[in-house]
Amino acid sequence: MGYIGAHGMTALHRYKYSGVDHSYLAKYVLQPFWNRFVTFFPLWMPILVMFSGTNEFMYVCICACFRLGISTRPNMITLTGFMFLVISALLGFVYSPRLDTPPPRWVHLAHGLLLFLYQTFDAVDGKQARRTNSSSPLGELFDHGCDALACAFETMAFGSTAMCGAGSFWFWAISAIPFYSATWEHYFSNSLILPVVNGPTEGLALIYSLHFMTTIVGAQWWAQPFRQSLPFFSWTPFVTVPYLGVAPVSAVFLFYNLVLHIRRFQSILFSFFSLELPTYKGAVYLLLPFAVLPTVFCNIRNVHKVVKARKGSMLSALAMLYPFVVLMAGVLIWDHLSPSDVMRNYPHLVILGTGLAFGFLVGRMILAHLCDEPKGLKTNMCMSLLYLPLAIANALTARLNEGVPLVDEFIVLLGYCLFTGSLYFHFATSVIREITTALGIYCFRITRKEA
Repeated sequence: MGYIGAHGMTALHRYKYSGVDHSYLAKYVLQPFWNRFVTFFPLWMPILVMFSGTNEFMYVCICACFRLGISTRPNMITLTGFMFLVISALLGFVYSPRLDTPPPRWVHLAHGLLLFLYQTFDAVDGKQARRTNSSSPLGELFDHGCDALACAFETMAFGSTAMCGAGSFWFWAISAIPFYSATWEHYFSNSLILPVVNGPTEGLALIYSLHFMTTIVGAQWWAQPFRQSLPFFSWTPFVTVPYLGVAPVSAVFLFYNLVLHIRRFQSILFSFFSLELPTYKGAVYLLLPFAVLPTVFCNIRNVHKVVKARKGSMLSALAMLYPFVVLMAGVLIWDHLSPSDVMRNYPHLVILGTGLAFGFLVGRMILAHLCDEPKGLKTNMCMSLLYLPLAIANALTARLNEGVPLVDEFIVLLGYCLFTGSLYFHFATSVIREITTALGIYCFRITRKEA
């Protein structure tokens, strides 16, 4: 079946990408590096030129791709960056099969370096597209499609670093929820606006910094009680208001109120984290209310403004969130009913299968945006949810059969990954073929097709 209709084919020809990144880290630190890094990719075909001096190290990082004859079309840069995360996830699986045992310290270092390379390649693919005048809607779909899958593969890598075990799923949720809501906002506003602090920049920088930190302190740091991992909280109660001499009285009260608020906030944190939570769980409980929810509320507010200005239906807009909510709920219900405790015993399979289903949802929404489809729920998005009722029903059979499900849940999980993987593969290959045919381009070559 085809995913793009006649109207979509026409819309692809007039589509123009719109987006801006307000991150200070990107603007003042990473962008200069990315602008330099992209110059090491040849404009058209692979070339083998020996560099010297300070350029040699950076060249070696990408030289292997060129020696294999890989063209430097932006999509290949994107795919290469994504493969770094696949390698990282495989390392996590080999050295921590259930994501609850500490891998060797060099693995944390490898995780950090591979994630940094992923971020770099993900950032320079667009720059390479502009350098080679090869920007296209396919590039945006390919880029964001890989980013959606990257949420799952990086979760598997970070799960091994922090020894999250079954809790690794929540780290996937922390990345997937704002990713989906940002894509949803982009779908309605037609512009991807990244705030001053955002996931692709500061979020990834924080994660690979944590990988590097774990190389030094060891994975056991994540297993200790949360309040012991952050000494700052033990220092704050002893802060007192110093004598400010001739400083204005208003400054005295301002500082005094600041100290009171810090101490009050700290007392709340202490009461909350007095339950001997491991550090990785404390991180989840902090990130959900202070990072994820504010981002989602901001996305909803922005979509509401757009829908109101267009005199549209907010209920219709919210319906686009339905498949993702059902996906999350379905997986959590399955885990709750599971006699095999699937998240604890097979975290890689749960995250992989769910990540592929998530990738399909995101890819379908991005395609609807590129093809200027009518706003509202796309029913074929729900295809990625069809397996979950079967998995839940199988888990329920264990309650009727002395705790033994009708089908072994390991087999069910393999089927889940096979189903979502096949669905995503069909979607990706079909859409790539349809877009390249419509625009007369290749996916991994810069030259255009002959008419």
